[in-house]
Amino acid sequence: MKRQILIVDDEKDIRDVLAMALADMGHDVLTAGEGEQALRLFREASPPIVVTDIKMPGMDGIDLLQKLKQENPETEVIMITGHGDLDLAIRSLKCEATDFITKPINIDVLEIALRRVEERIVTRRQLREYTEHLEQLIREKSELQSRLSSLGLMIGSISHGIKGLLTGLDGGIYLVDSGLSKKDPRTLAEGWGAVKLTISRIRKMMLDILYYAKERELKTERVDVARFAGQLATLFGKRIQELHIEFVSEVDPLAGEFEADPTYLQAALANIFDNAVDACLKDDSKMDHRIVFNAHRAADDITFEIIDNGVGMDSETQKKIFTLFFSSKGAEGTGLGLFVTQKIVEQHGGRIKVRSVIGHGSVFRVLIPQRATAEAHHNRNAEHRLPVLL
Repeated sequence: MKRQILIVDDEKDIRDVLAMALADMGHDVLTAGEGEQALRLFREASPPIVVTDIKMPGMDGIDLLQKLKQENPETEVIMITGHGDLDLAIRSLKCEATDFITKPINIDVLEIALRRVEERIVTRRQLREYTEHLEQLIREKSELQSRLSSLGLMIGSISHGIKGLLTGLDGGIYLVDSGLSKKDPRTLAEGWGAVKLTISRIRKMMLDILYYAKERELKTERVDVARFAGQLATLFGKRIQELHIEFVSEVDPLAGEFEADPTYLQAALANIFDNAVDACLKDDSKMDHRIVFNAHRAADDITFEIIDNGVGMDSETQKKIFTLFFSSKGAEGTGLGLFVTQKIVEQHGGRIKVRSVIGHGSVFRVLIPQRATAEAHHNRNAEHRLPVLL
């Protein structure tokens, strides 16, 4: 392969002869009469090969060799020596010169030295490519192992969750059958309510699994805050009230618009609503339970708050709730819901803040920027990889 070669020698005749010979071989040749000039040319052109005399006035060949290696350790340097300079030649090899040739210069010997240099360059390139390929294979294997591990955890978590949901569904079906056989409207209504609740949870689980399996790009649009929040309040408020939990909606009608994917953002907030409902249903310390939903504008953010007075969470649970496959719901949880919620909020360039006290309930505050810019998404994700405790 033809390469650029820098020749360094204080004797012009030698430079000219070498330049002609190397040019005839097809190489691109640069020449310098002393070390400082050679360094300037090297920094400008970065030739992969340098052929330099050892004995030169000013900066000698060994000093130049050491400086070249400091600039680029992969530079191949062939030293030109006199018959009495064997000690200097050996010293140059210790300083990582590739080879040396003696004066008077035999062009055939120079060509053999250049072939050795080429073999080193090719071998180094192949080794680098092999190393990069090996590193890529290791990364892919690591990613595969991670995915398989996550898949195993997901299957176990989902299986556990589905088992709990099926148990709930069986209980609802039993009540429906009992109500029908006994013609008892109250038992029938209770059973049908349990069936509907379980089906809605199965549907939500499937959506969470689909999102986790393949996160899609957001389809953002201009969304009216009051209308979006009002639809959420209607959708979840009725179900919450059917569970004998008081529901309060406080939506600012003048909050304006924001950019969002309404379908995915609704799914994210739905997981928080479900978390609030479960927290209330698990709380036996009080009779009256309440969920409050707020939506308003604060500076450049649209803020959604979901507040419950349920069982609450300790500090350790608060740190883990957005972790993949972590669930505090026992058989009813998969550990996907709030993980998916955080991912959707992050895609919007937003963040989630959490405050919770055992026995007093929890506050989930979701902040979504009014304008969904790539810069906001990057900056906020860099700052809020973990949930922020209020």
